[in-house]
Amino acid sequence: MGESMGRRIEAADERFENEEKNKEFSKARQLLVDLIGLPDLQKVFDEEERGDAKRVYTQAPTLVLLILQRLGGGLSLSAVVQDLLAHHRDLLSVNRRVQEQTLSENNSAYNKARQRLPLKIVEAFVDAVCNHLAQRSEPVWEGRRVFILDGTTFTLPPTPELKKVFPPATNQRGESVWPVAMLMVASELSTGCILTPEIGAMYGPNNTSEAAQAERIVDRLPSNALVLADSAFGIFRVAYRCHSLGKEFVFRLTADRFKSYQKKSSLVESGQGFSTWRFQWRPSWKEQKSNPHLPKDALLEVFVHQITLDNGGELYLISNVEADARSSGRLYQRRYDVEFDIRDLKVTMDTENIRARQLDTVLKELLGSVIAYNLVAQFRRQAAKLAKITPRRLSFKGVWLSFTYHLLHARAETLADWEKVYTTALISASRRRLPNRPQPRSYPRAAHPRRPKTTGAQKAQRKNKRQIPDS
Repeated sequence: MGESMGRRIEAADERFENEEKNKEFSKARQLLVDLIGLPDLQKVFDEEERGDAKRVYTQAPTLVLLILQRLGGGLSLSAVVQDLLAHHRDLLSVNRRVQEQTLSENNSAYNKARQRLPLKIVEAFVDAVCNHLAQRSEPVWEGRRVFILDGTTFTLPPTPELKKVFPPATNQRGESVWPVAMLMVASELSTGCILTPEIGAMYGPNNTSEAAQAERIVDRLPSNALVLADSAFGIFRVAYRCHSLGKEFVFRLTADRFKSYQKKSSLVESGQGFSTWRFQWRPSWKEQKSNPHLPKDALLEVFVHQITLDNGGELYLISNVEADARSSGRLYQRRYDVEFDIRDLKVTMDTENIRARQLDTVLKELLGSVIAYNLVAQFRRQAAKLAKITPRRLSFKGVWLSFTYHLLHARAETLADWEKVYTTALISASRRRLPNRPQPRSYPRAAHPRRPKTTGAQKAQRKNKRQIPDS
């Protein structure tokens, strides 16, 4: 009797707990909990503003709308407001207009909220998501977690403010149209999740460099990370920053650098198609002059590898990891994965066509793209676990389509409904496998279409000014 009563009490407690969860259910909040595993992410938001019943677009829904805008492939402000009213009313705070469904469909209120949202709030949210996902990644090579570094550029709307911060390219004919920004990303090898990127100007007096951006992003990598990068980063400056922070690295070398270093190295191992040398790496006088922050006695004990590829080419690597040349060569072959990650961030999420015209809003949209990308990458990771394959065997774009149509646009009024919706979306994503090809496809090099020019009026004014004779 007592045991039966105990079971009934437990069942009643479970029903009460489920009822409380259903009362607090929010599809957007539950999505973050299921994908990221951080139920306390709401602490990032300002408690006082979230309690303001007069304001509809408080910090939390405004930030999530920024993410939904990028998840939709770069939706316009009007489109994201329509999507909010159709599928995500649970985002909004308790408000009479929301309850009576009389909220305006115009985008002006959301646009003002987006401009009002502090950049530091967005940065804190991005760091919380990216760092948490990075910490949850598993070792993939020799017990290490590998992050691939690479850079890219993207153009912005030609407004005076953006052209001042990110000057356009110039040549003998003058200044080009689009402001150009440099973006440096660190992508986790197995899952494709990326950390908060570094952004800077490519041209102008305050331009940055890939090496400087790499140093800043290495500072933020997890403690047991191994850095993988191409020959643009195979220089002493970046390697020394990795070493000083206790991080290992595998960088590609140019043929000229390899020949120079080989002459000063001692052979450790040699076999059919590979050789390894031990090298005491010191900065050249030129590197020391251009990087005065390097200690005068800076020295790295590294290994230099030469690997003959199947096509007859040679691969040259430099590393502070005690691993054989073949193993390091197989790892480096995965470096190209970051190219696909950058493509998915820029093209699939349409980050290369950010519409914002002010620096503050551009940065918010960019960070919103990073969160959106990582949510899809994490969803792909879960789907791959269901399919018992590696995440990169699933198409990012295919998973993004499953995520969008089966998850974001689905109706779920209760936690039980949400669990069914989430399971359906996960099964759909797990079927988005990439085909097995013996050889990768080869595409002719082609430039993506540039964003439309919006400086016609400015050019006309300059032309008319030249035609008016001086009085």
